[in-house]
Amino acid sequence: MWEAFKDLIFACINFFYNFFQDWGMAIVVVTIIFRVLIAPLMQKQIKSSFQMQKVQPRMKEIQTKYADDPTRMQEEMQKIYADAGFNPLAGCLPILLQMPIFMALFQVLQNMGERTQGTNYQFYNIINDLTLSPSTAWDQGWGTFLPYGILLLLFAGATFLPTILQQRNSSDEQQKRQMMIMMAFMSLFMLWIGWASPAGVLLFWATSSILGIAQQQITMHILKKEDEAAEAEVIDVKPVEVDVTRKVKKKRPTKKSK
Repeated sequence: MWEAFKDLIFACINFFYNFFQDWGMAIVVVTIIFRVLIAPLMQKQIKSSFQMQKVQPRMKEIQTKYADDPTRMQEEMQKIYADAGFNPLAGCLPILLQMPIFMALFQVLQNMGERTQGTNYQFYNIINDLTLSPSTAWDQGWGTFLPYGILLLLFAGATFLPTILQQRNSSDEQQKRQMMIMMAFMSLFMLWIGWASPAGVLLFWATSSILGIAQQQITMHILKKEDEAAEAEVIDVKPVEVDVTRKVKKKRPTKKSK
């Protein structure tokens, strides 16, 4: 099963290589197709995160109000998650979907010599050999390593930049600091992974992450505009004034005394 999946990944890349005559461009095109396929899932996750940012003040109120009652606090928080359509696992879904491709591409690039012969595995004139890792390029000198080092930084930085951008508008300073610290450690971890990974794998992941950032920023911009338009519409709606004229009561006739 796994070998068949690896063969499928190679077949897709090889198909586009026949068009562009460039392995790097073939990997980029396959990555774009992959991002298009998971775009609806990403869209749902971005909207959910946007809704969660809007209800953060309410969440802080609940945390303060039910500080001594964890059970009730959890119940109220679950109600907020349900109203916002938030799923904590949704944010991990794009990464989880990419991991099988990451591992398959890693193994495919390591064994490209067995699948093709006499081919230059370059990305135009930017990266000479996509099967080399930054660690191997480092041993060949600074001039060889430079493009691999830049790709490695893109790989590590673009992976978690969406989370940092998302936390930028967060009103919870404590949560923001915790996320920044966690992202810093994760970026270092990604640098460690990328150091021994083929450049083609880094190209796939960096391209995928950059496309994800673009989708996130465009979607967030549209959602904010929609919210602003909705708020402006509410403000422009004025209450209907009803002019009510009260009738003057006529005096009741009094009976004449005999």
